[in-house]
Amino acid sequence: MESSSSSSPSPPSSHSANTPTYANPNNVSTPPTQTTPRSSRRNRYSTLILSTFQFLQAPLSTILSHYSPVTPLNPIPNDDVSQVSIRIVPGQEPSQPDHELGLSHLPNSPEINSLHDHRNHNTITSSSGNGNGDSNFNSVPAVAADDDSRTPNQQRYDLQQAAKLIEQIIPFSLLLLLVFIRQHLQGFFVTIYITAFMFKSNDILKKQTALKGERKLAVLVGYFAVFMLHVIGIYWWYRNDDIFYSLIMIPPKAIPPFWHAIFTILVNDTMVRQAAMAFKLILLMYYRNGKGHNFRRQGQLLTLVEYTLLLYRALLPAPVWYRFFLNKDYGSLFSSLTTGLYLTFKLTTIVEKVRSFFSAFKALSRKEMHYGSYATLEQVNDAGNLCAICQEKMHIPVQLCCKHVFCEDCVSEWFERERTCPLCRALVRAADMWSYGDGSTSLFFQLY
Repeated sequence: MESSSSSSPSPPSSHSANTPTYANPNNVSTPPTQTTPRSSRRNRYSTLILSTFQFLQAPLSTILSHYSPVTPLNPIPNDDVSQVSIRIVPGQEPSQPDHELGLSHLPNSPEINSLHDHRNHNTITSSSGNGNGDSNFNSVPAVAADDDSRTPNQQRYDLQQAAKLIEQIIPFSLLLLLVFIRQHLQGFFVTIYITAFMFKSNDILKKQTALKGERKLAVLVGYFAVFMLHVIGIYWWYRNDDIFYSLIMIPPKAIPPFWHAIFTILVNDTMVRQAAMAFKLILLMYYRNGKGHNFRRQGQLLTLVEYTLLLYRALLPAPVWYRFFLNKDYGSLFSSLTTGLYLTFKLTTIVEKVRSFFSAFKALSRKEMHYGSYATLEQVNDAGNLCAICQEKMHIPVQLCCKHVFCEDCVSEWFERERTCPLCRALVRAADMWSYGDGSTSLFFQLY
């Protein structure tokens, strides 16, 4: 084993007295480099141009290298740090003296002492083992475990490599997406258009429902005409396709491609909701001049219409997917198995929709209020004859099960959104089903 070391400068001693000192032979000092403002601005400008080009070429790698730079794994040591290099020479015995192993250290140096301790420890370990020195290799797994530990520098390096890989994949993926959009350009535009129209129609319907007695018949009729013309126009545009067959639960004639099946389901699901919104406008026309009890009845009817729509929408994709899975090109056994699994999954969702529909129908058939009863004159006087919601005198007062009294119109509107008393927060309305009495429509797409 050979070793060589270099230590940092120390105070003068007997060993360092003969150390030669090197000086500048010409004794000329080098002047510091000066930069002009113009050159510094040019450097900053070139650095900015280079950084912008690097960001446009590789944005993720540029950001990671800026905020988490990777330092060299083997940095150059400073002159102030002592260095020790050890070379293992095979075939040497542990009992050889230090000068035969190639050690050139000063006496009583820390390197010599640590080497002696390490050699004595290996000798003791080998004598306590099997006698042949094999137990000296017991320390190898510990070294391997240290090598497996990952430093933050290595983690940042791996992160930058992953960012470079993503930057190579993203352009090709975007190119494929661009080609896919071009192939289905009309379908994308139609889907975006009918979806935006449906969202806007839902907001209009909710605002008209909240107006109650202030609704204008001409406005409701105008919205109804626009909604129906929109539905008729979409189906007229695709009159040569078999899109409308699934509306009457008839499977398509030919096996639809996957994306065509998705488009057919999206169009039918959106158009059915648009037609239901037009029907809700008819209900708002009928209950335009209603009061208290009529508005509560209107909310129950709107809820029943929505749950009926949810049940029908759950059945709407079934003919399309049935024809899609029943493909004999995949084999009779495989097509029959996939079709049977789909119908089984569909049946579980249909059962839930049927239960919600019957719950809404039962709520409509009950003439009495399920969250309270009409208050007597004495109960109204005890409550102060002042509604806590509208801050006006009671109009058709209703007493809840928690003994608080409100106007029927006010409390009916309150329970369209809440289930507790406006004052004491006691649970008044059971959480049996969600109410759509505000005229809203479910905006989630039913794709399967």
